[in-house]
Amino acid sequence: MNNIYLDNAGTTPMDPAVIKTMTEMMNDVFGNASATNSFGRKAHSILEQSRQKIAASINAQDPNEIIFTSGGTESDNTAIIQTALKRKNEGRHLITTMIEHEAVLKPMAYLEENGYEVTYLPVDENGVISLDDLKQALRPDTILVSIMTGNNEVGSHMPITEIGAIVAKSNAWFHTDAVQAYGILDIDVKRDQIDLMSTSAHKLNGPKQMGFLYERDGLDLAPHLMGGDQEMKRRAGTENIPAIAAFAKAVELEQNARAELTARYQGFKRQLVDKLAENGVDVKVNGKMGADELPQIINLWFEGCQNDAMLTNLDLAGIAAAAGSACTAGSLEPSHVLAAMYGKDQARVSQSLRFSFGKYNTAAEIDELVAQLTKISQRIKK
Repeated sequence: MNNIYLDNAGTTPMDPAVIKTMTEMMNDVFGNASATNSFGRKAHSILEQSRQKIAASINAQDPNEIIFTSGGTESDNTAIIQTALKRKNEGRHLITTMIEHEAVLKPMAYLEENGYEVTYLPVDENGVISLDDLKQALRPDTILVSIMTGNNEVGSHMPITEIGAIVAKSNAWFHTDAVQAYGILDIDVKRDQIDLMSTSAHKLNGPKQMGFLYERDGLDLAPHLMGGDQEMKRRAGTENIPAIAAFAKAVELEQNARAELTARYQGFKRQLVDKLAENGVDVKVNGKMGADELPQIINLWFEGCQNDAMLTNLDLAGIAAAAGSACTAGSLEPSHVLAAMYGKDQARVSQSLRFSFGKYNTAAEIDELVAQLTKISQRIKK
């Protein structure tokens, strides 16, 4: 039995070229980038070359606006909590959405416990906020708006350019969690008027525990981790040069293949939905399948089939999928994303599965997935 991996929204396998880059760096560039000796200077050179490549990928004005972190969670926490602390005398109101990742929702809850007020914007059945709701929620004391670029469970794509334009006219800063979207969608921090943006390398075939926080020049947030003066005194801790160089390589590969991968993933979606329908499987798409959505994610409601039973049977068949975010996979709680979209008491909240594609998936694997889903859903319904 050949295993089929369709949980790429949870994490992706590292690209062989990325592994090669990382291995070479581990062998040849082991110096401390803060050291003034030749080993340190070599490491520092790789660090800054990688920073420049990544800055260019989002049209950042200055490479120094890129702060390397341990990934999306640290980047989200830094952006949200440090903004709240820095701007507390200007206001204590923040805005986010009901379908954010836990790395955003939990810092928001923490701030609420410490005297801040948070507005959680609802979403429609496509997993998108209303721009009018955002405009009405903004207040003179709003200091931060944090809205994800693309949702990790249903693949909905927020209107980031329009959101950036609205927030730019207010007193607030605009942060976006782009962990699931970076590399696959076109993100331009100037065009989209983004002040802060979080990413993670392991979502685009790079190493885990590596990401960056884009911080627009002039914000001057205090470091979330305190210690040494690394990352221009903005993130303490010796830089992981092999992982940073590998991240830059992963970004390069993803950019070169973006158009081809987008078309392939969209084809997988259509193949999956159409062939399930041909087989008589009662399935509905959660959200929508438009060209603007994240192409690599599709969330399907298998009416009458509990997701835990479906996942167990798929796993026994060698197929990896998910019922929600990998970060909450051990929880028995229903998806907060689907609950926000359809209502927490709706059956689809506990009868839906997420399939997320990656660069190594094939059309033959989607056919096998369809065959297994057909058999499993029929067996469960009986």
